[in-house]
Amino acid sequence: MMIKTRRTLLKAMTAAIGGIALTGVMTAAHAGDYPTSKVMTTGLAVDDKTVTVGILHSLTGTMAISEIGSVQAEKLAIKQINESGGILGRQIKVITEDGASDWPTFAEKAKKLLESDKVPAIFGCWTSASRKAVLPVLEKDKGLLYYPTFYEGLEESHDIFYTGQEATQQILAGLDWASKTLHAKKFYLVGSDYIWPRTSMKIARKHIEQHLHGKVVGEEYYPLGSTQFGSLINKIKLKRPDLVFSAVVGGSNVAFFKQMIAAGLNSKKQKLLTLSVTEDEAKGIGGENLKGFYSSMKYFQSLDVPGNKKFVKAFKAAYGKDAVIGDVTESAYLGPWLWKAAVEKAGSFDIEKVIPAQIGHVWKDSPNGYLKVDSNHHMYFKTRIGEWQPNGQAKVVWESDLIKPNPFPKGYQ
Repeated sequence: MMIKTRRTLLKAMTAAIGGIALTGVMTAAHAGDYPTSKVMTTGLAVDDKTVTVGILHSLTGTMAISEIGSVQAEKLAIKQINESGGILGRQIKVITEDGASDWPTFAEKAKKLLESDKVPAIFGCWTSASRKAVLPVLEKDKGLLYYPTFYEGLEESHDIFYTGQEATQQILAGLDWASKTLHAKKFYLVGSDYIWPRTSMKIARKHIEQHLHGKVVGEEYYPLGSTQFGSLINKIKLKRPDLVFSAVVGGSNVAFFKQMIAAGLNSKKQKLLTLSVTEDEAKGIGGENLKGFYSSMKYFQSLDVPGNKKFVKAFKAAYGKDAVIGDVTESAYLGPWLWKAAVEKAGSFDIEKVIPAQIGHVWKDSPNGYLKVDSNHHMYFKTRIGEWQPNGQAKVVWESDLIKPNPFPKGYQ
């Protein structure tokens, strides 16, 4: 009876600070109920009062424009968890490391967090290149990463939970929508020059040619951080595709869209669907330069679901009324809450006990709505198409059913 009363009280505390309750999760506990010798047997950074986790993102370099929001979201979730009583009675401490938009640096910082700091979980990375750099470190040191970015799929790691969408959820659903709604038959593929855009466009080309019976009239890649798109824009004008399908990332999007508009390619003259412009990038690009173009995502800040209203309110209260929330920022927010649920279900911070406890977890009212953790470490999500408005927000114009994650789709590898 005492435990039941304590849980009731702590649930009320969570609601009072705007926290978002997780289905089936024990809200909090006293550390005395969970002795350190019982909840941690593998030398992790856990004591009777605290548990220390790592946040690893680009705080500097070309990817900072995209990753700062992820850091803010992860720290907000951790703050809310701490205010609601922490995890197994312990407050969460954070060590933040800067990957500096440089993949070897990501690997170096991950090694420090796991081998020196002994963190039981890392929340971080953004590009697939950074994730691929960190993965061997995770495998060697038996670490755990919550990775927030939509990505190309073709990966399933024991050491990673993917809180963003994989290709079949974002790319294929987005192309199907463009084919049906925009009647697109001729596609021009463009991306930044690294793993995610190249693999994404390989998947997109197969889907366009084999399933949509369309034609790819151009395919271009530009160095990460590139700001020179004049040649590309001239080729788009010459080829006149029905749709530009873009996986340009980070700060390059600012130059790309501004140069598109300067060259007269606004949304009335050229349809464009991007996989990587969220509200975070839109803030730098400017709503006037994005108006009428589309993004394919699971989440937009304007999403009208109860969990999102609480999330947006809490995020703006923490970071100011002008703060914006993009898809990856929302995915980053999911990580600490999902980890809390798994730790409390396992009754342990030990990574090999936490991982199986995460499988099958359901969060009915997350900021993007219902989600479920699949056995392949990816999530069931809906996909939405957002049409960008002059105010830098996206209007959701289409929504899929819930899509089971399939990181290894047959025929696309």
